[in-house]
Amino acid sequence: MKRIGYSVLTVLAFATIAGSANLASATPTPNGAVITTRIFNDCPGSSISTNNAYPGVIGIADGGSGCGGFANRHAWSFSADGGATPIAFVNGDKFSYCATLNISGSGAEGGLRLSPWWSPDVDGNFNCRTTDGEVACFGGRLPFYSFTGTYGLRYLPGTPITLMIDYDPHQVSFLDPATIVYTVTYGANTYTSGPLAFDHANPAEDPPHGVWGILSPARVGGHLQIFLPKDANNDPTFGPFGVEATWSNICFDAGPTPANNTTWGKIKANYR
Repeated sequence: MKRIGYSVLTVLAFATIAGSANLASATPTPNGAVITTRIFNDCPGSSISTNNAYPGVIGIADGGSGCGGFANRHAWSFSADGGATPIAFVNGDKFSYCATLNISGSGAEGGLRLSPWWSPDVDGNFNCRTTDGEVACFGGRLPFYSFTGTYGLRYLPGTPITLMIDYDPHQVSFLDPATIVYTVTYGANTYTSGPLAFDHANPAEDPPHGVWGILSPARVGGHLQIFLPKDANNDPTFGPFGVEATWSNICFDAGPTPANNTTWGKIKANYR
């Protein structure tokens, strides 16, 4: 096969270097969690209670009545300062994390979260929905994957389900983009997405956010969203609701951050 000329290789080399601009020297290690309530607040009079006993358990409960609108949303994020502020993860951080989720009550969804800089508490969800049982990963920078579509897996409210995310930045570049693996353990069975590559983000936002990974600064943790009661015509019923979610056995592994060791030889070898 004809080799690509060095002028093209030069462009690719600079692209690789630019894509690696946000490689971290060391992935932060959490020692706490920050809970953020009422990100969506369509029922401001509801009663919320939280339990932050990281890493053993994090709990969020929300209930009330007499409210219309879309939803109440709450989230938690890993912290490296004892729960004062969320960690700002960058594209080059390598990590995996997990939790056993249990959502009781109807009309809600929740799970793990890996959110990009522009939507740090909402987008990027590994999501279990109680209304129809769908288990899927979507939004933000996450490559889409449906465990319901692939395996027919559906979540039943009030049961424990263990979710895990593995993020590997590789070289955070066109030649070697970041990848993510989603894993579910439900009952006696374990399901996995296998490695899924991140696509190219908006080049106008690099710098400072990067393009081939999670987009710095990102937040990592969990989420709960309660859909306010509706009738068959999707009109508000203003009726009572109550949902509780717990994340137990929370784990986090800060893997070694790979060095930016791309060489001319490696670049040329990929294009022979």
